[in-house]
Amino acid sequence: MATADHDDFLGIWELLPDTCQFEQGDPPRAGTYRIEQTDDGAVRFTLRLTHADGTEVTVHLEGPPDGRRQPFAGGELADAIAIEAVSPRELNSYAYWQGRQLMVAQRQLDDTGLHMRVVQAVHLPDGTRPVNVSIYRRVLEH
Repeated sequence: MATADHDDFLGIWELLPDTCQFEQGDPPRAGTYRIEQTDDGAVRFTLRLTHADGTEVTVHLEGPPDGRRQPFAGGELADAIAIEAVSPRELNSYAYWQGRQLMVAQRQLDDTGLHMRVVQAVHLPDGTRPVNVSIYRRVLEH
């Protein structure tokens, strides 16, 4: 069976907090990223973060990795998303509001497949584009 371009991303990833370089907001003090494939071929992201002040947040994102925009119930933050398996080493997601791209999250695997670099850029109304970078380590399941 052929593998999909995003297969190497599937699994659980643990944030390495000391690697965070944030231009917007404070970096989290802990986090996990679960990336799964659903039965219908979609990619499901579940991101759990513990912020510096101790509050916890869970974010879910799901869609086919074909780069096409899908409706998304993100309130005033996003009304559409797209997920794109660019290559076996790059898996991106995009958020849109009223047709305009507001955010891109690039997930890139290192050569070993054991570390994932996440670069998130947000397009703010004032024209600035702050970038947050974090590194996650693959959790090897026993």
